[in-house]
Amino acid sequence: MKGKLYGIGVGPGDPELLTIKAAKILKNADIIICPKGKKGADSIALQIAREYINPRAKIKPQVFPMVFCQETLESHWNENLEEIKFDMDNGRTIAFITLGDPLLYSTYIYMLKVLKEKGYDIETVPGITSFSATASTVNLPLAEGDETLTILPLVKEDEPVEKVLRTADNIVVLKVSHDPKGLAAKLRKYGLEKNFVMISKCGHGDENITSDIGDLEEKEIPYLSTIIIKKGGQFHV
Repeated sequence: MKGKLYGIGVGPGDPELLTIKAAKILKNADIIICPKGKKGADSIALQIAREYINPRAKIKPQVFPMVFCQETLESHWNENLEEIKFDMDNGRTIAFITLGDPLLYSTYIYMLKVLKEKGYDIETVPGITSFSATASTVNLPLAEGDETLTILPLVKEDEPVEKVLRTADNIVVLKVSHDPKGLAAKLRKYGLEKNFVMISKCGHGDENITSDIGDLEEKEIPYLSTIIIKKGGQFHV
């Protein structure tokens, strides 16, 4: 009998934000897959979920490099995929843990697509996203009434970012560390330099909250940073 794969969202940082369902699955899983960006690096998802994990479970880190070379990416993805298939073919219950929600810009998505096509048993358990946690931390509505909300991964090309800044009422910017200075320039261009809040490492011990555009322009922005821009709605933090 083949095993089952669970995609588990562990949220942005606070272990108490895991769902009850996620905690139950982690308590009973045979294998925990924890993705990380490079060998030797710590898995943040594992740090968040560790207290819920079955002490007898085998922890298997898998490297998903943060590079743009498609050949390198596919090589690692396929190696990781074969490891997961092997364990599932041998009847193991696997929990693939990922930051935030498994179906939002997650390494889990590639595994899901391929294994789903091959008929494996998969269940995805949603997790709290960084922007939901960010909004809750500062009690800032993401959208009200008929306002629009756009989720944007920060890219260095100007047009996608500027199009959203021109048209959306409320904007969530992910992957801020890719080009914080460029984003700051665009916020100034559209008169939005006082209409944003950024939380870095939300839910972690070194969480930081700022609405100072100078931080985007002058400081090093951590990878785990999320910005909410209120263009159309009221902005009160």
